[in-house]
Amino acid sequence: MKCINKMRLLCLCGIAAVFMSGCGQTAVSYDNPYDIYSTSADYGLASEGAGSEKTYFSQNLCVADDVNIGNDTTDSQVAEGAGTFNLATNTVTYAQNIYEKLYPASTTKILTAYIALKYGNLEDYVTVSENAADQASDSSVCGLKAGDVVQLKDLLYGMMLKSGNDAAIAIAEHIGGSVEGFADMMNQEALAMGATRSHFVNPNGLPDENHYTSVYDLYLIFQNAVQDQTFLDIISTMSYDVVYTDVNGAGVEKTWENTNQYLTGKEKAPEGITVVGGKTGTTGAAGYCLVLYSYNASGQPIVSIVLKADGKSNLYLLMNEMLSGFAN
Repeated sequence: MKCINKMRLLCLCGIAAVFMSGCGQTAVSYDNPYDIYSTSADYGLASEGAGSEKTYFSQNLCVADDVNIGNDTTDSQVAEGAGTFNLATNTVTYAQNIYEKLYPASTTKILTAYIALKYGNLEDYVTVSENAADQASDSSVCGLKAGDVVQLKDLLYGMMLKSGNDAAIAIAEHIGGSVEGFADMMNQEALAMGATRSHFVNPNGLPDENHYTSVYDLYLIFQNAVQDQTFLDIISTMSYDVVYTDVNGAGVEKTWENTNQYLTGKEKAPEGITVVGGKTGTTGAAGYCLVLYSYNASGQPIVSIVLKADGKSNLYLLMNEMLSGFAN
């Protein structure tokens, strides 16, 4: 579905908490609505253009009705939500429950990385706290210990490739002063992007009933993140060698491998699709998740998202069906 005119742009931002109401579209209520007239300047949603013309933050975004697109030609039943977004044509080419509230698992780390790159200094050295190092035994971690001193840049690689929950907490405490302070930043940034169906309480996506998003909100967040070349460099890296010091000043060497099976070679993308990278996520509540950035045969950038797939093989099955049928 094609992107929006200016009336639709206003509707996207939640006027009267209705999505595209009055625009001849299906009404969708928002969890965190706000009035564009009082907040547009605060959040950068609107700006003065040449003369008296205004420009709106969403004029180059994909917007669709709250309807499914293309599900009859895929194995859509294997996942709860999915979407394919062409950033060149600004169209939603595949949609499956894209506005449904879902748990993001570690795809949360996309927003964490975006904020760290926006507000942090990659050359900063971060001392890992007891809180960051204290992760559950079955948690995805980089193996950081309390007192380790690691550069922020290295923590970002550990968080995005290895999906280290310990690295995510260390980043949050460094940038936001605390996990709670960083979560406030996450919600502020998400709202500024128009992601009004999301709420975050931690930087890593561990389960919490108050930590949720939607396919469409993840698209909004991810398409902002991929504008940063450093972010693209990180998510496209297959493995990363890191050296840091422990609490005693001794050197520690590790290699962090990417969890994205397109990059590891365990999964092959459809013909004509060039995968750049993305972020995986898995918890019991969230299922198997993947947010992916790729280029189609025409060189157009594509964002594709699958949330709450019922297994890893089905996650990539549906993703490949979306890429082969709706990305070119």
